[in-house]
Amino acid sequence: MIKFLHTRIRVADLDQTVNFYEKLGFTLKDRKDSPAGNKLAFLELDGNEHFLELCYSPDYEVKVPEDLMHTAVGVEDIVSYCDRLENEGIEIWPDGWREKFTSGERKMAFVTDPDGYEVEILER
Repeated sequence: MIKFLHTRIRVADLDQTVNFYEKLGFTLKDRKDSPAGNKLAFLELDGNEHFLELCYSPDYEVKVPEDLMHTAVGVEDIVSYCDRLENEGIEIWPDGWREKFTSGERKMAFVTDPDGYEVEILER
């Protein structure tokens, strides 16, 4: 059997991005330098085998085109999760997400990390 192990993204500020993903519920598991000299951080969500690898290199300019790609997380109570994120200063979009959730539409929201990568939030 083949397993999907991790996803790597380039970041402009490793500490800032680690802090952002920790607010989403990720746990920093390890930090190290790669053989190529990049600074790496490895983040996990409890109960998941797949992890997120953040990669910082001082000579790499991070420019994430809009809607290039996104990751997704599933939460049990999207309203309380998004409320917690807003209290941490993270902007939830689209605007009016609370009203959409009460009208019976699919409960889905997004946040954008410091480099422009989108994170989809789904109620499961």
